[in-house]
Amino acid sequence: MNRRKIVNAAFWAGCLVCLAVVVVPTVWMLIEVIGRALPVFDWHVLTENTRGNGGGLRNAIIGTAVLGLGVLLVGGTVSVLTGIYLSEFATGRTQSLLRGAYEVLAGIPSIVLGYVGYLALVVFFGWGFSLAAGVLTLSVLAIPYIAKATEAALGQVPTSYREGAEALGLPVGFTLRKIVLKSAIPGIVTGMLVALALAVGETAPMLYTAGWSNTAPTGELTHSPVGYLTYPIWTFYNLPSQSARDLSYNAAFLLILFVLLLILIGRLVSWRSRRHAEG
Repeated sequence: MNRRKIVNAAFWAGCLVCLAVVVVPTVWMLIEVIGRALPVFDWHVLTENTRGNGGGLRNAIIGTAVLGLGVLLVGGTVSVLTGIYLSEFATGRTQSLLRGAYEVLAGIPSIVLGYVGYLALVVFFGWGFSLAAGVLTLSVLAIPYIAKATEAALGQVPTSYREGAEALGLPVGFTLRKIVLKSAIPGIVTGMLVALALAVGETAPMLYTAGWSNTAPTGELTHSPVGYLTYPIWTFYNLPSQSARDLSYNAAFLLILFVLLLILIGRLVSWRSRRHAEG
């Protein structure tokens, strides 16, 4: 009994240490960023475009939002359809090949995807630094995470739901849309928002494909560079100008707020879905 208590205490102590290894650096980073950003934060950051090494971040905020929306439309559509096919229709070798493909894709460094996007989209197709090149590159980055989350969420839907619908003679498409997908929405939405948070936090792929612009997006898909929040974080922090460093702190602070907003949206969608299911 004493040995079991000692092993149990050692196990929980190890769990707490591992948790601290993750939580402490994250909290320290948040406190450091917020502590540096708040004293120099000004509302003009939200309303003015970047001018050289100063100005505001309006162009980067709009660009980040547009890139995120593009990732949801392009990468989200492809990923959800892929997850549905793998969970509901694919079998045998096809399922193994597709699953292995997106797992390998998830392991490719983002800077490599950015370089491939530069060679294929910017140079070969001649799109130049543009919104379309950035969105497609980030979509490829996000596809494995959303596809995996979709497949896992659909796999957790009880088989009895499908069997009951089949016993009632309901079409497969109706069962998938009205019963299976509704039950899996919380997991799918969570996966999409996590992938979106990862995508908008990338810098290297955007340097290769989206470039940088001091103005808001014009709506053109090609030959039109786009601003984004990670650029001033990466570029302005090492400049000698104090205004440039202040702008990098503000960009990091706004990006943290954006990620927290995505987390809150995911929690809200999950809560509403569970409430609807219970009702």
